[in-house]
Amino acid sequence: MPVTIKSAREIELMRAAGKILGKVHQDLGKELKPGMTTLEIDRIGEEMIRSYGCIPSFKNYHGFPASVCVSINNEVVHGIPSDRRFLQDGDIVSLDIGVNYKGYHSDAARTHGVGAISEAAYKLALRTRECFFAGMRYATAGCHLHQISAAIHQCAEHYKYGVVRDLVGHGIGSRLHEEPEVPNFRKFGRGIRLRAGMTLAVEPMINEGTGNVEWLDNQWTVVTQDHKLSAHYENTILITKGAPEILSITDDEILEGIWTPGGTA
Repeated sequence: MPVTIKSAREIELMRAAGKILGKVHQDLGKELKPGMTTLEIDRIGEEMIRSYGCIPSFKNYHGFPASVCVSINNEVVHGIPSDRRFLQDGDIVSLDIGVNYKGYHSDAARTHGVGAISEAAYKLALRTRECFFAGMRYATAGCHLHQISAAIHQCAEHYKYGVVRDLVGHGIGSRLHEEPEVPNFRKFGRGIRLRAGMTLAVEPMINEGTGNVEWLDNQWTVVTQDHKLSAHYENTILITKGAPEILSITDDEILEGIWTPGGTA
């Protein structure tokens, strides 16, 4: 399928989906506490998604059994919620969530600390977010896709982290996964030229150690091969002729000053 350029109506629906998803992330992140199960996180997240008139994008997608991917510590992505998995003080938890609003999707991920986390874990989560914003410098019409990828990789490399190569970001719109693939690592060639109206899910998955990963027997959950920590930061973005519009940014992040809507980080 070709890369789609969204119409004005489609962009408005994706803006709405992104704003809702930002609110869900902001509120769900505040619910995390030691002792709660990952299934409880999923239940609360699904209730939040549906309260906005949205459908969880992930639930039953290719058989995934939940609305929220809850990945803990060395789990990179696609952690399956369970009533037997409890959060513990010092964990880091990546929440990957998608919402479908009136037929259009938004996809975003955040990594949170539970209780008192180590300095190394805190820095990994913070720097993974930094990798995303390094890529945003090139997320503008006229640049090439792999400039985003190279900037993310360079940022992670600067901190001597591993970049996951087995998983990538993607286009997004009326389908959860559209063309193009959006790598978080350097690629040969420049990739497609970015055009205003493209919508992408850019999602650095950065590991404390090696970038190598393995799949658990459930065929969903991806873990670091060396058992070290992993963090995940993702947003749905709109390519414009200027700075990208980050559709799923949270209000808290805007207040932190990490991104000015309509401006650059």
